[in-house]
Amino acid sequence: MRDNGKKYSFVLSLYEYVETIPTLWDSVKTFMAEHPEHIAKDNSMEFLSELILKMQWSNFEIGNLDWLRSKAYTDFFDRLDKDGGFFYERWGDAPVHSIGAALTLNKNEIHFFNDIAYYHVPFTHCPTGDKFRLDHKCHCNPKDNFDWKGYSCGLDGSLHVKWWTDRLIGTSKFFDLNNMEKPEGWEKQKD
Repeated sequence: MRDNGKKYSFVLSLYEYVETIPTLWDSVKTFMAEHPEHIAKDNSMEFLSELILKMQWSNFEIGNLDWLRSKAYTDFFDRLDKDGGFFYERWGDAPVHSIGAALTLNKNEIHFFNDIAYYHVPFTHCPTGDKFRLDHKCHCNPKDNFDWKGYSCGLDGSLHVKWWTDRLIGTSKFFDLNNMEKPEGWEKQKD
């Protein structure tokens, strides 16, 4: 990550239960109004939604400590802390890290680990692309890969919410935002 200038990385991306964070987005908007200087020019705001909040699952994430200790991130965290949602709602590390990264880091500083197989009940990330998976001896079933299915933010237009069906979001959106070519075979892993 250091060699490539990455400051935050993740392996799974899914939706947060909006009921557990009803006022989080209001606090984020307050932070953005109070600290426009901390919003990265080439940020990943398109990855987030005011109505459906996506998060990188923190069960497997790597963050640069210099970024997490930076003025931008600590001001962000302090704003959220003052609003009390960590205590009175259920604001967890996953949505907070995801939003903090999307706001304060440039797109090219965020990395998706397609190259690491990972399983955490009930979700599996299996590297997409038969050649890559075989060359790197990944022991996972690509049919179980969560990235492009169901409740993953990796959907590309098949979300269950009608008004959102024309958008690319999540893992697919991450690739699009960063002008990255999607891994070979990703279409075969969609629902």
